[in-house]
Amino acid sequence: MKNKKRWLLSTILISIIMLLSGCNSMVVLNPKGPVAKTQSDTIIFSILMMAFVLLVVYILFVFMLTKYRSSKTSDDYEPPHMEGNKWLELIWTVIPIIIVAILSVVTVRTTNAVEKVPAGYETQKPLVIYAASSNWKWHFSYPEENIETVNYVNIPTNRPVEFRLYSYGPITSFWVPQLGGQKYAMSDMVTKLNLVAEHEGSFMGKNSNFSGKGFAQMEFEVLAQTPAEYSKWVKDVKDTAPKLTEQEFNKLLKTEIVGRKSFTSTHLGFAPAPMDMSEHGHSGDSKTESTDSSKEPMDHSDMSNMDHSNMSDMDMKDMNDSSSMESGH
Repeated sequence: MKNKKRWLLSTILISIIMLLSGCNSMVVLNPKGPVAKTQSDTIIFSILMMAFVLLVVYILFVFMLTKYRSSKTSDDYEPPHMEGNKWLELIWTVIPIIIVAILSVVTVRTTNAVEKVPAGYETQKPLVIYAASSNWKWHFSYPEENIETVNYVNIPTNRPVEFRLYSYGPITSFWVPQLGGQKYAMSDMVTKLNLVAEHEGSFMGKNSNFSGKGFAQMEFEVLAQTPAEYSKWVKDVKDTAPKLTEQEFNKLLKTEIVGRKSFTSTHLGFAPAPMDMSEHGHSGDSKTESTDSSKEPMDHSDMSNMDHSNMSDMDMKDMNDSSSMESGH
């Protein structure tokens, strides 16, 4: 009995030590912005709900083992026949439905909330940053500031930031755990991610979708600064960084691993971002509409000057009939 208690105590202590040793890496539960706070609260609520379910299950498990354990009865003993209890069956059917319904409502509300500009920041003009991935790096374009960075991005605190995500290669996933959840970046469309940093500091960003051999190096820093410090940084970049040319950008795309870089212009001028799906609908349909709208109606006014030597009498008749119908309208 003593050995069992020691073994149980040792197991609990080891579990606590392992849990505490990983706390520094649990940045998801250390939010620094309203989007991450909403998601963190949802995660904690879901964990508590599941812990409650496990607690009830374990209590019932111990109760059943104790109440219906084997006893010193004769081999020919038969337990009394017991009918099912309708109320108990109803209870253990309804309770799981209620739990699933609660988790569903919370998840849907959270999903809708994080897709919008965080509450309290709706009236502010967002800072738009185009975040493009390539093997295996991140390009951040600031059209408002006309600057571009590679593998790091600076943002002002307490201002909504609208990241517009796309990729120059395989599908990647843009993720800054302390500011919000991940969202995919794809090659033929732009997806949007609204984030706000309410605290100054350096936050790790990464690609959370495996995209090849350089996946592990595809990390970047998000530096949240006060508006004054952010403006000073923008000025420093404009004063010291070179201009981004098309040749330099193409070279960057071909280079697999690069360090941090800054430029006084963006690639959006010569390599614009793909169509924004949220504003224009499906890219294929939009391209078709664009192509169709670019077509001009055929002008038959100069058809008399065309060479009809290779046309049959039937073709000439159809063409004349078509011209007569148009002139009639």
